Amino acid sequence: MNPAIEHHPFEPFLPEGAKMLMLGTFPPAEKRWSMPFYYPNFTNDMWRIVGYCFFGDKQYFVEDDGRHYRLDDLKAFLTSHGIALYDTCTQIIRTKNTASDKDLQVVQETDIKALLHQIPQCRTIVTAGQLATSLCAQQMGVEEPKVGTYVPLSFEERDLRLYRMPSSSRAYPMAIEKKAAFYQTVFDTLII
Repeated sequence: MNPAIEHHPFEPFLPEGAKMLMLGTFPPAEKRWSMPFYYPNFTNDMWRIVGYCFFGDKQYFVEDDGRHYRLDDLKAFLTSHGIALYDTCTQIIRTKNTASDKDLQVVQETDIKALLHQIPQCRTIVTAGQLATSLCAQQMGVEEPKVGTYVPLSFEERDLRLYRMPSSSRAYPMAIEKKAAFYQTVFDTLII
């Protein structure tokens, strides 16, 4: 039996005027979602990192039930801060029943340049994790930055930076506060 090809379940989140594009690899299986949006697994710390960086509170976007995120507040926040979201893969095969990058076979990569055409004010690309960074760096024709750093790149008439951040997955062994310190360096580049 051939493994099933999964198609990305979400449309790119590209608010008008977006200045930053954050790219992961691919969402987990739907049974692991706490909401129908990016970083939907409640045990993934991305939205805790964002809450910590912007509001000093890692629970800022967590619902009162302690099992979901406040999706409307997240979308409003991302829109007001010019943060776009998508992933580096549009089609994958899970070689095991996990969301881990090592268990994903890439079938089709996202056309990152096509995304950048839709957000002409974007000057910053942020990748979360090794595979997302590798795929993005290859497409954009640059070296992979080390965790917490960036490499400059040019896209048509635009000068951009590609930042590599640690994975927000709890499988990546680093305290949330330490991960947030890395993310803070890139979030500080947003001019509101």
